Amino acid sequence: MRRVDSRAARHVSSVQRQREPSSDECVLVLQGGGALGSYQAGVFEALSARSIAPGWIAGISIGAINGALIAGNPPERRVERLREFWEHVTSGMPELPLPTNGTPRAALNQLSALRTLALGAPGFFSSWLPPAPLQPAGTPQAISYYDTEPLRRTLDELVDFDYLNEGHVRLSVGAVNVRTGNLTYFDSAKQRIDVRHIMASGALPPGFPPVEIDGELYWDGGLVSNTPLFYVFMQPGPTRRTVFQVDLFSARGRMPTTLREASEREKDIRYSSRTRIITTLALERRKVARAAQRLMTKLPVRLRSDPDAQALAQLNDGYGAGVDVVHLIYRSKDYENDAKDYEFSRWTMREHWSSGYADVLQTLRHPAWRGRGPGDGSVRVFDLVERDHRSDASAKGTGRAY
Repeated sequence: MRRVDSRAARHVSSVQRQREPSSDECVLVLQGGGALGSYQAGVFEALSARSIAPGWIAGISIGAINGALIAGNPPERRVERLREFWEHVTSGMPELPLPTNGTPRAALNQLSALRTLALGAPGFFSSWLPPAPLQPAGTPQAISYYDTEPLRRTLDELVDFDYLNEGHVRLSVGAVNVRTGNLTYFDSAKQRIDVRHIMASGALPPGFPPVEIDGELYWDGGLVSNTPLFYVFMQPGPTRRTVFQVDLFSARGRMPTTLREASEREKDIRYSSRTRIITTLALERRKVARAAQRLMTKLPVRLRSDPDAQALAQLNDGYGAGVDVVHLIYRSKDYENDAKDYEFSRWTMREHWSSGYADVLQTLRHPAWRGRGPGDGSVRVFDLVERDHRSDASAKGTGRAY
């Protein structure tokens, strides 16, 4: 695979770079979304250009793959490795002169998606031959359409798993146990991570076969939750956290007018809604914990030893120092449709990457972010990227504290 140098990050001067306070822990939370994952790569490049370096990455599916490419390489090679991966997996379609919008562009994207369905994506997955219906029952080939051995080879080439497990960046990836249906997180802070854990997190059925780990088979974590945000919230830490939550499906959108638009809208809601729910639940949990703490100080001393009072005293959200949650959400273009998560063309990958880069810059330049202050122990939510006409404008440019 051809190695490509990082772009703007090398040219940003130290005066222009924006650093997070050294006492803060920076966490990057990466949702699943297949071909849309190059948006996350653009987000990471922009953060790197501003010297914002995550100490912890939690990912599902393509988010786990991007996370491994970052955590499994030294800082100076991370963007390069991301670009190498994405240029390789999108090399199946020849470069074409492109219309920027409208029906011709939509047709080209659809052609690219159909090519992926038929042949797979280079360095990622390829079609079984013969196809699944003609394979022996009980084999991986009989329960999936594609072979993911190309992904194993790509990850082995681009990710240094020895480096990843040295703890420079914590990596947590989610996968679903096929037998129990339970979501499991493999966490480099608790165990050694290898290529199987990354592949398991992205083994979305019926496209991809399950991956065996220690005698159990695992599928894509997105079957249960397409974002690892709740896992991050359930792992308390002693310092204030800045969580960059990078979503590839937008919960907000317009009313569909065709069957294809309805299919796309259904997919967006299905894969994005858990982010909204998890954020809401985490914030409600914090409110209840803080109310319980205030109530304990008001109780007479004789009641504080009551078992019910003791149970309330143990309620703790674990975030006494507070959390900033920054939402970065990919916004679909007019010419994209329900195939956008498996449309692996070079031209679309570059657009996704550029969108992620631009959204980070817009967020970091926003007055609400620049003037946010050190925080007072609250949970603050920032959604600062202005939405285009395909999104709900009521969400634009808000910073909320809880």
